[in-house]
Amino acid sequence: MKLPHRRQFLHLTVGAAALPAVSRFACAQDYPTRPVRLIVGFAPGGTTDITARLIGQWLSERLGQQFVIENRTGAATNIATEAVVRAPADGYTLLLVTASNAINATLYDKLSFNFIRDIAPVAGIIRYPLVMQVNPTFPATTVPEFISYVKSNPGKISYGSGGIGTSIHVASELFKMMAGVDMIHVPYRGGAPAMTDLMAGQVQVVFNPVPESMEFIRAGKLRPLAVTTATRSEVLPDVPTVGDFVPGYEASALQGIGAPKETPAEIVDKLNREINAGLVDPKLKARFADLGAAVFPGSSSDFAKFIATETEKWAKVIKFSGAKAD
Repeated sequence: MKLPHRRQFLHLTVGAAALPAVSRFACAQDYPTRPVRLIVGFAPGGTTDITARLIGQWLSERLGQQFVIENRTGAATNIATEAVVRAPADGYTLLLVTASNAINATLYDKLSFNFIRDIAPVAGIIRYPLVMQVNPTFPATTVPEFISYVKSNPGKISYGSGGIGTSIHVASELFKMMAGVDMIHVPYRGGAPAMTDLMAGQVQVVFNPVPESMEFIRAGKLRPLAVTTATRSEVLPDVPTVGDFVPGYEASALQGIGAPKETPAEIVDKLNREINAGLVDPKLKARFADLGAAVFPGSSSDFAKFIATETEKWAKVIKFSGAKAD
């Protein structure tokens, strides 16, 4: 090859190699140029759906394209997750990540995907506690009294949950494991019927998300014993934490955004920046506070580390409980 031609060839080769990076950067700068789907694994109306719509509205206003909420229920969020795993990695299909994703990694033996491997964490949005609550007629008024009562009445105390593998279920099993108590699990088809039976005295305790418990607590229909996060809840400031009495106990419901693996880093970074901007916006922050939630800002790598830690923690609890997916 003659020298001039060789130089021209090398110049073209280097230019061609740089094209994908330039193209990705340009794509990220323009992103989004059309509507984005945010897939939610729960039905409309619940806390998860509300979170998705709040952050979707924020992103729509900031980025100039609609973020459309798509509810795909079933299989404890696995249907929604698989839809995102199989979607093109172009930033136009996103997942509302929840604690279920960390739990399902161990609960289900034969998933067609690996959540940690196949979903790119984008950003956390919120975390909120569950509240350990009993019927007002229950004899225990504190966590130590509850533990003592359960140990004095083996095989007689039951807890309700929204079903096997829900946050309510695993938080209760974590309490059993760390407090050394034995309680009978009564799974329901959702948290609402579990709460109904708690108020009727059919079960003795439910660890239910704060947003879904506040009206019953305020009305005096249920007695809160403790919240499950490491710090007290702003909406229940007088209620202690479980960890005050069971050292090291912590459980929370997380919500964030994920994308298909290999989504360009520039798009992930752009979404992360805009989501974090929303989490310090006073109006949006106040809306999340109304849900009893605390905003959960951070980098995409921070969110990835948190998901990995949660997955490991719930794997131990599920193995302890012997739970299997329905």
